[in-house]
Amino acid sequence: MEGRILIIDDDDSMLDLLRSELEARQYEVVTHTSPETALQQLAAQDFSAVLSDINMRGMSGVDLCREVVTLREDTPVIVMTAFASIDFAVASIRAGAYDFVTKPIDADELALTIDRALKHHALREEVKRLRRAVGERQVFADIIGESPAITKMCDVIARVADTEATVLVTGESGTGKELVARAFHARSSRAAGPFVAINCAAMPESLLESELFGHAKGAFTDARSSRVGLFVRASGGTLFLDEVAEMPLPMQAKLLRALQERTVRPVGGDAEVPFNARIVAATNRDLEEEIEQRRFREDLFYRINVVHIHVPPLRQRENDVVLLAQNFLRLGQPGGSPRVVGLRVAAAERLRAYPWPGNVRELQNCIERALALSQFDHIGVEDLPERIREFKLARPVLESADPLTILPIDEVERRYIAKAIEALGGNKSSAARLLGMDRRTLYRKLERWSTSTPKPDSPHETKGTTHGRSSNALC
Repeated sequence: MEGRILIIDDDDSMLDLLRSELEARQYEVVTHTSPETALQQLAAQDFSAVLSDINMRGMSGVDLCREVVTLREDTPVIVMTAFASIDFAVASIRAGAYDFVTKPIDADELALTIDRALKHHALREEVKRLRRAVGERQVFADIIGESPAITKMCDVIARVADTEATVLVTGESGTGKELVARAFHARSSRAAGPFVAINCAAMPESLLESELFGHAKGAFTDARSSRVGLFVRASGGTLFLDEVAEMPLPMQAKLLRALQERTVRPVGGDAEVPFNARIVAATNRDLEEEIEQRRFREDLFYRINVVHIHVPPLRQRENDVVLLAQNFLRLGQPGGSPRVVGLRVAAAERLRAYPWPGNVRELQNCIERALALSQFDHIGVEDLPERIREFKLARPVLESADPLTILPIDEVERRYIAKAIEALGGNKSSAARLLGMDRRTLYRKLERWSTSTPKPDSPHETKGTTHGRSSNALC
């Protein structure tokens, strides 16, 4: 059985003998006469097993066993002793050794012992792999989906979750940005620590500063005692700053300083308090646009945008819609036998065709409503909200062969973009992504169309115009 074996013995002739025997049996062998040097190499490289003499200068084999267990808990250690004494055997096993052999060494017996040790090592590695796989399923249990966009997102989470990098999660409202933040936390080495979340849009600036940084006793009215802020409370874990773009500019400056210095100063306090929390921020706004409009600090953007995760909107996850709907059916009927067990084909098709401007949150609301209304064991089209039942994808068509009724390309584009923005609840950045168009290009088109709106007496003016603007105006 092939494996990489580290042998430690202060007798050069014994090392040469062991190397010769084990290499003849197809093992890769690395030898050291110094236990300290061997441990340094073990810390830097993987070995399948360690074979060590129990009596050496500078460090006994029992002490070496303890060090190996500290460095590489799953690497089996086999000790060699010239004394067939149960005391040495028990001491080495208690120190973490897998097994022991006595000198003079029998090559066949040693090979058999190493073979068992390698199988033991392989079994422990398989158990660890299975535990990781189960852990990954648990981490992503709330992120339902098999679409390429979701698969790619989960892959990025898995690769960077265990780093200390600050994460920016972007995505439209209702896409599940907090679920992504929780997945980062659960997959990281900080999983045992607290996950602390705050919605930065939910409170005024004065209260937000106190909530994040804490306050000293007497700092303001009703501050009858000192209070630890969320930055310090999240130490050892993760702090999730939801809707970070809603933070006022003065507060953004204080947040930037906290992230740079890794300390916070409580309101009314004199001393800086260190914190040790991983920061995950989220927003549904286009931060580059916010920077252009001077509503978000550029230096703060670069501070929080170390790792960027974009949560795809539901309209880009067509294959996930039915999976999510089935999950919400299950969650909406906890325990016992469910009254509603699935979706009719026609209802599933309507769900897949709808663009879901409210994303996953809107889908969950839709399924909860359908559950309340359904009289059968499957949800039908009649149980869905009217906007979903009646939705038809808008497509520009040529209704006539008459050249006088054919619209100019620019007008067709204007109407199509208007429909896209309307379907997405007025979110222009999302419309640009859906249309495969650069956001700045879309804004330039909207600005051009806005400034070139026909006057009321223009033959192209549409019915329903008010104050020189059409009823489907874009801006």
